[in-house]
Amino acid sequence: MLCGGLLFLFLAATAPPAWSQQPLSLPFFDDFSTSPNGPDPARWVPGSGVYINNTMPINHPSVNVATFDGLNASGRPYNFNRVPIAANGPTDTLMSRPINLGGYTPADSVYLSFYWQRKGLGELPDVEDSLRLQFRGSDGQWRTVWKESGGILNNNFTQTLVAVTDLRYLHAGFQFRFQSFDRQVGAFDSWHLDYIYLNRSRSRFDRYIRDIATRQAVSSYLKRYTAMPLRQYLANPAAETADSVTTDINNLFNNFNFTTFRFRVRELVTGRTIQDEPQPLSVLIPSLSSQAKRIRPAPLTGVPATGRAVLRYTFDVLTTDDQNPSIPTINLRMNDTISGQVVLDNYYAYDDGSAEIGIQTNQRQARVAMRFVANEPDAVTGVRLCFLPYQTDQTGQLFALSVYANERGAPGSRALYQKAFTVKYPTVRNGFVDFTFDNAVAVKDTFYIIFTQVNDTPIPIGFDRNSPFGGQVLVNLSSRWEAYSEIRGVPMIRPVMGGTASLVVTGRDEPPVSMQVYPNPTAGAIRWDTDTISSLDVLDLSGRLLHSIPTASGRRTADLGHLNSGFYLLRLSDGQRTVVQKLVIQK
Repeated sequence: MLCGGLLFLFLAATAPPAWSQQPLSLPFFDDFSTSPNGPDPARWVPGSGVYINNTMPINHPSVNVATFDGLNASGRPYNFNRVPIAANGPTDTLMSRPINLGGYTPADSVYLSFYWQRKGLGELPDVEDSLRLQFRGSDGQWRTVWKESGGILNNNFTQTLVAVTDLRYLHAGFQFRFQSFDRQVGAFDSWHLDYIYLNRSRSRFDRYIRDIATRQAVSSYLKRYTAMPLRQYLANPAAETADSVTTDINNLFNNFNFTTFRFRVRELVTGRTIQDEPQPLSVLIPSLSSQAKRIRPAPLTGVPATGRAVLRYTFDVLTTDDQNPSIPTINLRMNDTISGQVVLDNYYAYDDGSAEIGIQTNQRQARVAMRFVANEPDAVTGVRLCFLPYQTDQTGQLFALSVYANERGAPGSRALYQKAFTVKYPTVRNGFVDFTFDNAVAVKDTFYIIFTQVNDTPIPIGFDRNSPFGGQVLVNLSSRWEAYSEIRGVPMIRPVMGGTASLVVTGRDEPPVSMQVYPNPTAGAIRWDTDTISSLDVLDLSGRLLHSIPTASGRRTADLGHLNSGFYLLRLSDGQRTVVQKLVIQK
């Protein structure tokens, strides 16, 4: 169930890395709210492999968490081979920079607190998996001071406090690190960490901090998509703009407070402000609770349809977190702002660009369809896909992409276009790869992009579990299309639009069984089980004749081994009817 290279770093012997030159002082605090691209190197040793995000957790304390799983910093499994294995071992490690605890004594009561969660929207760690906290002693040795195993589901974050009072740890080069031990072959076994705080004069009862934080990812600015072509949006901006956008805030203190907020929308390409609305009404938020924030966004107008627009929309919550702070020297207003972003360019998307898990089908010729609705006629030039590296390297594996028109709420009987491709992985986590068509395909109104698994080997695609647009997904495991409802969310499949369109009809889905050719896929050899076939032609996907096969005298076999691997069409006729069958040649 699931959505490289080598990095060499050369350092002069006389120039230690910047993070090791000067130990940090207390207090140490990080809730990852200001580190969207990775752990902050001002606090953490680089190279951790953890994934900073705001989409994987459930009910987290504040915006952004650090997620531990089986993917490294580049989004590849720690153990990624062509031979399937289930290797368990160390995966992500989050290590603090050295912290000066020299001169402190047990009487200073130094404590480290943090919030953690298993699974969230990822996969539940197994009972043999673990997340560990280790301290580095004055002798340089790492010792485990806290450990949790997998196998237990809890949708809330647990707060843990660990004393740092052992004399072995009260030295000038103290460090702590969190490390996960899980399956190393993909985005399995998710652990989430947040709100890490180390300071003196604390106790195991010191659980509450005067902090109101933004939290949940802001909902889509668009009503039907998370991204769409600018030209399609401008055909009806009012209808395409969401009725409201929402987020929430979280009160981490054991007392009530009051807040207001300001909402802004800025177009980043031109720098123009689209909306700026302060909300002067002060609203009470109870202690230790969350509260929704909601506002109606203004539609974008006054831009040329031939360009590109990027809208950033922001909730800025006004709090008193910087007054009489619970943590001196730490400005807790840093987590009071949260933004969403929508791209209006040349593609459609239902996903938010983050794969919480991957999805795959487990049988040959299984198909997944995504429904899209154009406001005016357009053309599909390709498809943008997020393949999820998982267990075995599928690079070069064959799959097919098709474009279909709509017939009674499902893909029609004739493909407008189809082409075979081979799997390529993105170079970064949650990255996309473009698969370009040979020609643009004309569409109007409702159309479908269909992903076909050509052979028996599953190909995982990134799956966005946060998307509310899952009603646009259909699956076909035999001969009937059905709505996909097993898991909320959408596969990360995005049609790219524009260009000069042509309409290419490549035939019916499948011929009757009595006139089918098999095996399919094949390395070249094919056969059929009837003497009534009077002609058999091989065509490419544009309809160009490549080869005619004689069928006289009861012939029932042929060899197409001279053709390259790819997607072809077979045109079969018995003299009274003609049918077209898709054929995959895979060598």
